[in-house]
Amino acid sequence: MRETLAQYRSFNRPARMLVVNQFTINVAFYMLMPYLAAHLSGTLGLAGWLVGLVLGVRNLSQQGMFLLGGALADRFGYKPLIVAGCTLRTGGFALLGLVDSLPALIIASFATGFAGALFNPAVRAYLAADAGERRIEAFALFNVFYQAGILVGPLVGLALTGLDFRLTCLVAAAVFLGLTIAQVRALPTHEAASADRVSSWRTVLKNRPFLVFSAAMIGSYVLSFQVYLLLPLHVRKVTGTELGGTVGVGALFAISAVVAIVGQVRITAWCKRNLPPGRCLVLGIGLMTSAFAVLLGASLLGLDGSPVALVPALLAAAVLTAGTMVGYPFEMDTIVSLADNRQVATHYGLYNTISGIGITVGNLLTGAALDIAEQVGAPYLPWLALVLAGAACTLAVHLLDRSHRLQPA
Repeated sequence: MRETLAQYRSFNRPARMLVVNQFTINVAFYMLMPYLAAHLSGTLGLAGWLVGLVLGVRNLSQQGMFLLGGALADRFGYKPLIVAGCTLRTGGFALLGLVDSLPALIIASFATGFAGALFNPAVRAYLAADAGERRIEAFALFNVFYQAGILVGPLVGLALTGLDFRLTCLVAAAVFLGLTIAQVRALPTHEAASADRVSSWRTVLKNRPFLVFSAAMIGSYVLSFQVYLLLPLHVRKVTGTELGGTVGVGALFAISAVVAIVGQVRITAWCKRNLPPGRCLVLGIGLMTSAFAVLLGASLLGLDGSPVALVPALLAAAVLTAGTMVGYPFEMDTIVSLADNRQVATHYGLYNTISGIGITVGNLLTGAALDIAEQVGAPYLPWLALVLAGAACTLAVHLLDRSHRLQPA
């Protein structure tokens, strides 16, 4: 932690504020979102498909609008979009706690998702521009605060939701309101370069090296998302009880966050000192793939039906996080390099949209593999599918690195 604090102090005020902002954003988001489905189905009594609709609107409005949010940030400057996104999420979270009709819930869900599409590309572009040659270290620090917010948010939300979910919504909205005011008053203005403000987003769509890299990285996002999908399902299955499943899933997220908080800065420094950026990306995706190789091996050994299977699941979560820690700072830096430092927010927005589509398709295929595994009695099939997807992603990025296509032309 000393290295992390020293790294934090070494950056200037805008960078420090941006990473603290991201911590606060995640605390407010994760104090509410993990408990929203239970509120919609339990307190409000919505049918399952309506719960899926409300949650799906939030995800679609965020993933589908990232390109627009990035383009607006390059056109009007980063700070206005960050402030606008936080303001919109303030209203969306407050609305979620105050309404119970389906149309109002859909509007609130859309607002919270679109808010993320506004501030996410702008935050990353601002941080990249402000950090300059220290982008890799800045994004490593960013991930520490990002993961810390994921760790703290659900704990705060659990305490508040135990009293009243509406209270959770209003507190989350109040956090975003305070964050909005703080950024208006204290975050310096940082506009995109003048060339970015007149360029068309179509220029980004013609950046072939960037598009190829984005497609190659889809597999890594499918792997990383399994900490929200397949790993929790697996933990609940092997523990066998509701209480055991809840504790196990909590341990899953806690391990992921703690590993990132403790090790990110040190690991990034070692990687930057000893390996070229492209090899760091390949190593990171390879580690992520090996996390599911652990679960594949445990399944082939017949441990799926035993509580002992919880150990490989927790180990896989730690290895998956380690792989993300190795690759993430270099991934964010590669996007800036392939963008040639122009229209950076638009590039981040399109990158997030592509990865979001990939996650959706990957989740459908993962779910199909899970269904087939249950039908044919082969529980190892989902893990095998993820190992193959990770291996393909690792190979694709390795080939891009070897052909020097991870640098701008």
